[in-house]
Parts: sequence; C-alpha cells; structure tokens
Amino acid sequence: MELQDILRVAGIGLVIAFLHLFFEHTGKKEFSFFLFFIAYLYITIEMLRFLRLFFNEIVSFFQWLAA
Repeated sequence: MELQDILRVAGIGLVIAFLHLFFEHTGKKEFSFFLFFIAYLYITIEMLRFLRLFFNEIVSFFQWLAA
C-alpha cells in the first residue's frame, strides 16, 4: 500500500462528504443515500484490495522465515 492509494481514498471521501452536504441542503436526500451507497461499495472494494496486498506480504514473510 502506498501513500498514493491512501490519498486517493481520502480525496474521494472528501468529495463524497461535500456532495452529501450539498444534496442534504438542497433537499435531495435520495441522491445523498445512493451517493453514500456507491461510496461504501467503492471503499469496501479498496479495503479488500488492501487486505489482499497485506496478506500477500505476510505470506511472503513467512516463506522467507521458512527458507
């Protein structure tokens, strides 16, 4: 996981937060709900990717220990 990945997720989170505030203040709560639903799916996919990278590093560490 690199700093670029973390900054990308944080940037998308900020954009989603501002859009949520905008839709809440304009009275479009259904757009706000779908926006957060899509953001939740995106963050879930990113976290699964980060976990896969993390566990690959752990596996390679244990392979190094066993060698």
